[in-house]
Amino acid sequence: MSVPAAPLPTAEAFLGVERSLTGRRWQAAAGDPRVALALAQRLDLPEVVGRALAARGIGLDDAELFLTPTLRHLLPDPFHLKDMDKAAERLARAVMGGEPIGIFGDYDVDGATSSALLRLFLESVGAVVRVHIPDRITEGYGPNAPALLKLQAEGVGVVVTVDCGTTAYAPLAAVAEAGLDVVVVDHHEAEPELPRCFALVNPNRLDEDSPHGHLAAVGVAFLVAVAVNRVLKQQGWYQGRTPPDLLQWLDIVALGTVCDVVPLKGVNRALVTQGLKVMAKRGNVGLSALADVAGVKERPDAYHLGYLLGPRVNAGGRVGEAELGTRLLASDDPAEASEIAKVLDGYNKDRQEIEAAVLQQAIEQVEDAADDGLPLVLAAGEDWHPGVIGIVAGRLKERYNRPACVVALDGAEGKGSGRSVPGLDLGAAIIAARQSGVLKAGGGHAMAAGFTVAREKLDEFRAFLAARLQAQLTGELVPVLELDGALDPAGCTTDMIEALGQLAPFGAGNPEPRFAVTDARIVKADVVGNGHVRLIVKGMGGASLKAIAFRAADSDMGQALLLGRGGAFHLAGTLRADTWQGTTSVQLIVDDAAPAR
Repeated sequence: MSVPAAPLPTAEAFLGVERSLTGRRWQAAAGDPRVALALAQRLDLPEVVGRALAARGIGLDDAELFLTPTLRHLLPDPFHLKDMDKAAERLARAVMGGEPIGIFGDYDVDGATSSALLRLFLESVGAVVRVHIPDRITEGYGPNAPALLKLQAEGVGVVVTVDCGTTAYAPLAAVAEAGLDVVVVDHHEAEPELPRCFALVNPNRLDEDSPHGHLAAVGVAFLVAVAVNRVLKQQGWYQGRTPPDLLQWLDIVALGTVCDVVPLKGVNRALVTQGLKVMAKRGNVGLSALADVAGVKERPDAYHLGYLLGPRVNAGGRVGEAELGTRLLASDDPAEASEIAKVLDGYNKDRQEIEAAVLQQAIEQVEDAADDGLPLVLAAGEDWHPGVIGIVAGRLKERYNRPACVVALDGAEGKGSGRSVPGLDLGAAIIAARQSGVLKAGGGHAMAAGFTVAREKLDEFRAFLAARLQAQLTGELVPVLELDGALDPAGCTTDMIEALGQLAPFGAGNPEPRFAVTDARIVKADVVGNGHVRLIVKGMGGASLKAIAFRAADSDMGQALLLGRGGAFHLAGTLRADTWQGTTSVQLIVDDAAPAR
């Protein structure tokens, strides 16, 4: 099966690797070499770090703020967003008038963190808050009229929807008729028509000129908290009261931002950088309990948020109880938090088992299908759990290097989720399919989307989506691995890791620097753990380096490395510190390899 990932480049392949052992073409990351050298010299950094900065579009004037991002310089005035004045004034009025406030959140990490953040803030300023997180199976995504009207029946006069609501036309129209004020706080792609609501705060409104469309919903929610806090201060609400320190909740903001895979640039970079510092202090009872069950003992970084903490918060909404994530993050009771964290950990194990079974069936379905060369893979199955289809779509995207959609069929329709690759806007294609009547419902953003499709229209949907994605392409597609530079094993030092660490936090829009360790002769190769290939290699000058390729033993690359003792390879991957019994060394995490010719 062909595996498209990016337009066929015209530049020479990096190190001459046109096709690696995983089938990818190696390519040097873009960046002006003169800027890279100037950055390295001015900041007293290794040249390869300068190249990594230049490849990320960082110029001489931007470098210091990129390396030391601060909210003082990067947090925008929240009132630059349309409807923020209306939203802040309405919520402040509810606080000061003792009017209960409802929060309707999504069931993923971004929704849970947004809901918990606003609950903690509003309660800290004296509000009575009711939170509703919909059940994925029985209620589905986004606001629904029965749940909103139930909040109104409980005395709520204004509801904030977080991480949802931008395209919830029918439910919001229904509750508006009932006299319920709804403030939509969202970041998903919008359409020309806006829903009927009191206020809609979304940097991705089509009539919005904000440069901060890359914010996660929790980032938008943080701006809402800043705005409401300012209005309360102006109205004299804090006379005789202690105003809250909003920075104490940046750990929650960081978790949602990393887990929603939004670009870690600009204000997002500042929110995550400062949030990780807050998280290290373990002030949030729920996050501390979650870190304990996840075995996070070291200072947390973006990896821990994205791969250890986030999946456990997500597990409640995927296969368990949707409200558990928000309850955990907003809890101030250590005993309650510990119990919820253990339950979420158990749900996460259940999720992993369900995901593995669905993934295997999806792979078999894709492999059995005729490869038509289209930039899309789509799998659909009976009784697939809707809570794991997004993860499975992500796995298929990684495996085949093309946009992937997975549909859980149930009766006459299917719930679907999709993940995309850079350069192909899946969310826009999904919205177009809904507008064309191919889908019953659907929305999202460039890299991820969700939808509902009638079973009878599944083939039509696949053809529509493939055509839309194909139209976005500008040429032939090939799988590409971008590299920030080349290193000899002698250059893979702890000082190098420390220098590279200044580019953290890593994530979408700021990937961890990846290098090729060149002409590495394999001295030792064996299999450890669950199919991991462990290596010791030596460079041309005799310097040695440890390396490991995770879950690679059964792959073509893994077999080549295991049988390649004495041979020389270019090894592509990331450098990590490896501490054992008090001694720290360097290890290369191998993503790809190619014979050194």
